[in-house]
Amino acid sequence: MANFQNEELGKLNEIGTKYENGKVFLHDLLGLTSCEISVNSMPARVKLPFNHKHKQNEEVYIFLKGEGTMTLDGKTIDVKEGSCVKVLPNAVRTMESKTEIQYICVQAKEGSLEQFGLGDGELC
Repeated sequence: MANFQNEELGKLNEIGTKYENGKVFLHDLLGLTSCEISVNSMPARVKLPFNHKHKQNEEVYIFLKGEGTMTLDGKTIDVKEGSCVKVLPNAVRTMESKTEIQYICVQAKEGSLEQFGLGDGELC
């Protein structure tokens, strides 16, 4: 068994038409065991039709393209290319696009990270 796996998603600007709901989850695609990552594309002037929160996973949204807003616990913030937003599990969230937006969302269990960066690496 190899110590790595790779898959091709295609061009980011094709995510919206290539995958259902403009979203592809990497958990199943790569067999992830420590987090869920989704790569997303939302057309211009779309509002998610629901609010949601999580039971145990915090999320980090990394915006790669476009402009929009996130509403978090009733407070609306602007997001754009380069914005990074951490959302704790109990925060109620939704999103709306002004222009087409592309973003990555990383979910992991809150408080579970024990090692990171150089603390988890070793020279070989």
